[in-house]
Amino acid sequence: MEPAVWNSKGASSFKTLVDARDHPLDQLTPTEVSRASAAVRRHAAAAGVTGSLRFNTVMLQEPLKAELLAYQAGTGPKPERRALVWVLNPPKGGFFEAVVCLADGAGAADLEDAVCGWTQIEGVQPTTTPDDCTLAEHIIMADPRIRQLLATRYGISDPDLVVFDPWSLHGTPEQYKGRRLMQGYLYVRSCKEDNEYAHPLDLCPLVDLNLGKVIHVDMYDEPARTPPTMVNYHSALAPATTGQAWRADLQPINITQPQGPSFSIEGNLVKWQKWHIRIGFNGREGLVLHQVGWQEAGRVRPVLHRASLSEMTVPYGDPNYPYIRKCAMDCGDYGMGFVANSLQLGCDCLGHIKYFDGVVNNAQGEGVVIPKAVCLHEEDAGMLWKHTDTRLGHVEVRRNRRLVISMVSTFANYEYGMFWYFYLDGTIQLEMKLTGILSTSVTDLANRDVPFGIAIAPGVVASNHQHLFCMRIDPAVDDDQGGRGLVVAEVNAEPLPWGPENPHGNAFRVTETPLLSVHQAMRMAKPKVGRAWKIKNPAVVNPITGQPVSFKLIPQTNCPMLM
Repeated sequence: MEPAVWNSKGASSFKTLVDARDHPLDQLTPTEVSRASAAVRRHAAAAGVTGSLRFNTVMLQEPLKAELLAYQAGTGPKPERRALVWVLNPPKGGFFEAVVCLADGAGAADLEDAVCGWTQIEGVQPTTTPDDCTLAEHIIMADPRIRQLLATRYGISDPDLVVFDPWSLHGTPEQYKGRRLMQGYLYVRSCKEDNEYAHPLDLCPLVDLNLGKVIHVDMYDEPARTPPTMVNYHSALAPATTGQAWRADLQPINITQPQGPSFSIEGNLVKWQKWHIRIGFNGREGLVLHQVGWQEAGRVRPVLHRASLSEMTVPYGDPNYPYIRKCAMDCGDYGMGFVANSLQLGCDCLGHIKYFDGVVNNAQGEGVVIPKAVCLHEEDAGMLWKHTDTRLGHVEVRRNRRLVISMVSTFANYEYGMFWYFYLDGTIQLEMKLTGILSTSVTDLANRDVPFGIAIAPGVVASNHQHLFCMRIDPAVDDDQGGRGLVVAEVNAEPLPWGPENPHGNAFRVTETPLLSVHQAMRMAKPKVGRAWKIKNPAVVNPITGQPVSFKLIPQTNCPMLM
């Protein structure tokens, strides 16, 4: 039996959700993206900006929290619809940030859209978008010197078999600072479907995107022999790698909901088992959760005003040149939303599915729709609660279920899956799933002594690296003012010393320490004391415990940044 796509009568399809702008937090529509870009072109021309414009990012500028809360409370007008635009002016290298006020109403003409903010930004570079990565690859593979090096060092005469992985620069050489640069790691395939990461090369070109040319090439003094081992994941080639056929002994598991799912959709608002969640999306962060609340006693109690992945970093620990520059800040460097996958039914998502499209932009300032960028479904989550009354022989058990909101993004070799889980008992969980394939470098075929990595095939090294995720959480626990009155307290479990209060040495207690400043709140996880953080609302008291209502932030055990 095939999984089903959510299709409730009277509900809008995922296509119409792309064009929804009923709520101030709805992502920009493709038409709005194009309108914002047109307004920037007109303004740039009037401001004397000559030459071409290359649109980097066009996304919703979300309303100020105060404006949004006033609108929702009926005490303020609907916030003005605005677009945030980052635009480049190659080859001159100018970088501008614009805010475009988009005219409202079905009959609004394009010329009514106006730039209401215009700033030239110095000393920084914006995201390297998919169009930038494609441009960098085109520049490198068309460069005569690169072609000559491939031929003379490796005997490669067919450049179509060479793969270029574009990376942003961190630790830019002093002489190149201030330029819009990308670096690249080169690999070669034996055929179109071959896994290039099994055959790394030693060439690392630097590209100036504004000038459109290769400005430097790093390479070993002597070319390393191309690793010959075939290690493939492509379905047609994998059996030759493993020496085994695909598994044939797994029986089908069918996920069915004959009466349909338990969630409902109103525009981009999801309702499920007391949870209210508004779905957002942009090129930088990808999936964004807005206005998460819990419905109880006739009202929606706020929990989160906003939550998203603000940044992630992947530092590589190889001190050898040129790998000292190998580091990814994926949200800022490339954009979680820009590289979001179009999810597939039955594999990426299983069950009764509702999809949401994502809208980003290309370098021409046109709206680009990523079909099925966000997946929504519910799934069984094991046992929620159980108790056996042994005296009566009576058993009570409750099954757990969770709502899953997910997306997957591909950054060259790696895939990152973002999975938000909402449970029946009020728990919220975030899981980041790392998959894909290792980014590799080349060494001598006989080398097994790799102090800053591991040899994964003859001549192939995977360097030590970390994956660190930074979440931006704007809590609003039971606070209709968006979390203004909340207090964060650190919770630690501590044993009492032997003494009059603890004569038998078995006493321990839980302490709470308010964190009342930004610097005071710069804390580290500490599993030894069960450290967690309470986000409390002192204005609302739990009638059972007599304590302020709160949510507890529970960290997972992890290694801090090692750089």
